[in-house]
Amino acid sequence: MVWQAQSVEEQRREFVRIADQGTIPFRALCRRFGISPPTGYKWRERADGADGDWAQDRSRRPRQSPTQTAAETEARVVALRAQYPAWGGRKLQRLLKAEGIAPLPAPSTITNILHRHGLIAPEATAQRQRPQFFERPAPNELWQMDFMGHLALGTTGHRVHLLTLLDDHSRYALGTWACANERGGTVQTHLQQAFQQHGLPLALLTDNGPPWGTSGAGGITTLEAWLMRLGIQVLHGRPYHPQTQGKIERLHATIRTELTLHQVFADLACAQQAVDRWRTCYNTVRPHDALGMATPASRYRISTRPFPEALAPIEYAPGDRVLKVRSQGSIEVGGRERFVGSGLIGQLIALRPTEQDGVLHVYFCHQQIRTLDLRDESVV
Repeated sequence: MVWQAQSVEEQRREFVRIADQGTIPFRALCRRFGISPPTGYKWRERADGADGDWAQDRSRRPRQSPTQTAAETEARVVALRAQYPAWGGRKLQRLLKAEGIAPLPAPSTITNILHRHGLIAPEATAQRQRPQFFERPAPNELWQMDFMGHLALGTTGHRVHLLTLLDDHSRYALGTWACANERGGTVQTHLQQAFQQHGLPLALLTDNGPPWGTSGAGGITTLEAWLMRLGIQVLHGRPYHPQTQGKIERLHATIRTELTLHQVFADLACAQQAVDRWRTCYNTVRPHDALGMATPASRYRISTRPFPEALAPIEYAPGDRVLKVRSQGSIEVGGRERFVGSGLIGQLIALRPTEQDGVLHVYFCHQQIRTLDLRDESVV
């Protein structure tokens, strides 16, 4: 008998037919067919009272899978994705955990569910890269601020400029404002509102362009002077290097993905209402990857430095040479006019000598703003 010439189904039927005849001991018959006795008994059991398909291979898939996601949980994942269309498996898992759903699916399982339902574009997965994060060790050590560009308002031809303010440590969005312009006075009004509510930071990081600075032209602006009077260190990112302000750039990308790509604002009031709702969700509901899936609100604490009712008088060290900035935004040193900034007109600045003969540091309040080299008559 050449068993290998038979199909698996034929072997099984032949085995049962011979076993039913009882002419060969059962275990000996199993050895002839190259199977174990338990397998032989299984084949006979299937054949008893079964239809003609009993010899076919059966699915090895278990009738019940203890790791299969419950239909209710899968439906909830799809519903949450519809509510937060830009959120992935890690963030959605955080929401499921908060809702008390158990067993809790892994982020990878949630991602697979989103793929099955066509809720993740393949190119989005291919393009995703996990960035490296750097942060200040405590809240309010550094805030970042920027405009994220302008958006059209309905069909009116007007534009809205979204101004954002972010705490570096917690990623807490301290403010998102729908502005009609990008002027320094507008920024100062909203900054004062944030200072009154959250207190003062130690430092504020912005880019180099207006209204924060003068794009490297060398002049201190009125906004910078006001911040320095409040005891805030003014920092600027490197020109043409937006990655210096990576956190607020990432915040802008999130706003575009979760808010501005999906709707057009009719007017400034509608825009402000929308960004207010988004900011509440971002701060208190949306899990943040860089925070171990915690929310920014859970990491943020208001500053212990309150916004003052009045600016403190400017004081310098006894050895400083104190000068008043003239109407052109300049001071006279060594018989020449030296420009320091139109934002300092009428303010007192201090000159401090350095270890190099003829080189002076220029201070306004606590911050060094310039270096004067009297030898080559230049302002550095």
